[in-house]
Amino acid sequence: MALGAMLTLAAVICQVVGAPGIVRFVICAAALGAVAWLVGFATEVLGGRFGPGITGVLQSTLGNAPEFFVVIFALAGGQIIVAETTIFGSIFANALLVLGLAIVVGSRAAPDAVMRFERRLPNDTATLLLMAVFIITMLGLSGTAADRASHHQVAISVVGAVCLLVVYAAWLNSYLRHDAQRTARAPDLPHPEAVNVSIRAALVLLGIAGVAAAFVSDWFVASIDPAIRVVHLPKAFVGLVIVAIAGNAVENVVGLSLAAKQKNDLAISVIKNSIAQIAVFLYPVLVLVSLAFSTHLTFAVSSILIGGLALTALSIWQITGDGEASEFEGWALVALYVILATLFFYE
Repeated sequence: MALGAMLTLAAVICQVVGAPGIVRFVICAAALGAVAWLVGFATEVLGGRFGPGITGVLQSTLGNAPEFFVVIFALAGGQIIVAETTIFGSIFANALLVLGLAIVVGSRAAPDAVMRFERRLPNDTATLLLMAVFIITMLGLSGTAADRASHHQVAISVVGAVCLLVVYAAWLNSYLRHDAQRTARAPDLPHPEAVNVSIRAALVLLGIAGVAAAFVSDWFVASIDPAIRVVHLPKAFVGLVIVAIAGNAVENVVGLSLAAKQKNDLAISVIKNSIAQIAVFLYPVLVLVSLAFSTHLTFAVSSILIGGLALTALSIWQITGDGEASEFEGWALVALYVILATLFFYE
């Protein structure tokens, strides 16, 4: 927590003194990750009393706050590429990189070198992802054909966003009921120091982290263009890889820590809930919120993002759908992420 406060303070100082763009970019990226970790820490204090389902939903909801603010400020600045790649980058980072590393760690910690977990969430996540793939693919095909529907992408995206949110709400209600029935007692907290933190203190931490996430995200987005001019990185690569990894610090730290302790259901819940929530909750919400800006976010994206999302959904369903995974399958997911990141580096 002290490190997070120091990094956030450093970001404030850089903004006040007008530090060079690349310095602000690096400091704000680190501060963004620290804020995400703080959100995860406070959420575990609140959610650790309940089962993996509720804890995972709380983690993903509040842990995705940095991505929400990054996209909002990117849209306000007319940076649609950063907005799109931040969303898709978060999905790819969680579904391929973080999940893959968690499987590697969990498999190595298991006595028989196989990580086991309940099947429902992985299969549900694949179903929800395929719903997002459906509307994105249909809009992509419509745009390629340049038919009449392609001139109404915003309206179609709004209808699709509402449909995805309704389905997500129905799934979430069913999932949490199932988890409450399955969980006999609350799991241990992943962070040992969280035991001595009260509910009131956790709420204060969440409030502070939420405000910090809003400010740091704004500064981070503002530093992207100056930083890109210095290091000559493609904007799509920055959004897909750097922003995504910084914003997913919660899933990175918490998921791997839980997997190492063989708390497999909780580890999978934290990661998989984040994937599902970004695809069929955060993305649709941002589509609706973007109506307030001159730059509108829609489900019409590049063919590379469409293909990447579709193959990601199929990959995680194939690897985790049976409720178990081995180390090489984890490395396979990591390899897919590296290939995808390399492709966007040359875009």
